[in-house]
Amino acid sequence: MPKSQWQVQEAKGRFSEVIAEAQRAGPQSITKHGREVAVVISSADFERLSDRPKSSLVDFLRSGPEFQIPDRDRTPVREIDF
Repeated sequence: MPKSQWQVQEAKGRFSEVIAEAQRAGPQSITKHGREVAVVISSADFERLSDRPKSSLVDFLRSGPEFQIPDRDRTPVREIDF
């Protein structure tokens, strides 16, 4: 019978198995002191659930807000005597 709930210590020791089960059987719950603290899911499930657009870094940066670099104030802070 596939396992879907793991105690933290057991999940640490059998991490490869936790990942394999997430890929094969779905989300794997990690518990600490009887309370769920994390869930391991397959990357396919993550992609499906995250619903994020598939774009390149360049496209992402271009989609951000436009900004102007302000001109630098070139007035001297103090007079210098040589």
